[in-house]
Amino acid sequence: MANESRPCPCDIGDRFDYGGRGQEVQVEHIKAYTCKPPASTDKAVIVIHDIFGWQLPNTRHMADTLAANGYIAICPDFFVGQEAWKPSNDWASFDDWLKTRDAGKIDKEVDVVLKYLREQCGAKKIGVIGFCWGGAAVQHLMLKNPHLKTGVSLYGVIKFFQDRSSLLHPTFFIFAEKDDYIPLEQVTLLEQKLKQNCKVDYEVKIYPGQTHGFVHRKREDINPQDKPYIEEGRKDMINWLNKYL
Repeated sequence: MANESRPCPCDIGDRFDYGGRGQEVQVEHIKAYTCKPPASTDKAVIVIHDIFGWQLPNTRHMADTLAANGYIAICPDFFVGQEAWKPSNDWASFDDWLKTRDAGKIDKEVDVVLKYLREQCGAKKIGVIGFCWGGAAVQHLMLKNPHLKTGVSLYGVIKFFQDRSSLLHPTFFIFAEKDDYIPLEQVTLLEQKLKQNCKVDYEVKIYPGQTHGFVHRKREDINPQDKPYIEEGRKDMINWLNKYL
């Protein structure tokens, strides 16, 4: 870890030694990783990366998992060529780095990706999932984008959009009980606001004993006690998509 006095909000964990089964494509001004299922389908999922960017092997593994479950999966570079965060970077500079990468300013890129999925891939029903920074981006999209059917926000940073809770589409929120970056009080407050303002189906679930990034970043063989929760998180994500796409 680069700076022990300020622990990484997105602990890189043990990275998968993983190459990916899909391919990289250029979608207008955006590079993207895409993976398609063996059988043709009109269902697609946009995968929004965390601060470590669209090339993180773990995130590609999640895209491939979606493809294995029958979805066209695409993970675009939502930093649009700007450098992703590196674990070796100085955490003192993180806030400045983040200012130029706003999870609420990805609408132009999402529109480009939606057009690509419809016109090049034949997608008619499109959902979105995202991790950490990407999880916050999912919440943003669920609040405003009429063209997406559903979303799964995995440990999305609540403070980015904590004042807005009138979701347009069914949304599943996955949180870790021992997340150093997202306190449980914030999760409780989010639940209260959703209860008051949300007219669509939603679920907020906290996974016991887990830390930030557990669904897409921890190696099960290193922490055997976490394995059931990692598998449950992945299964819950797929089940939610299956239900609404």
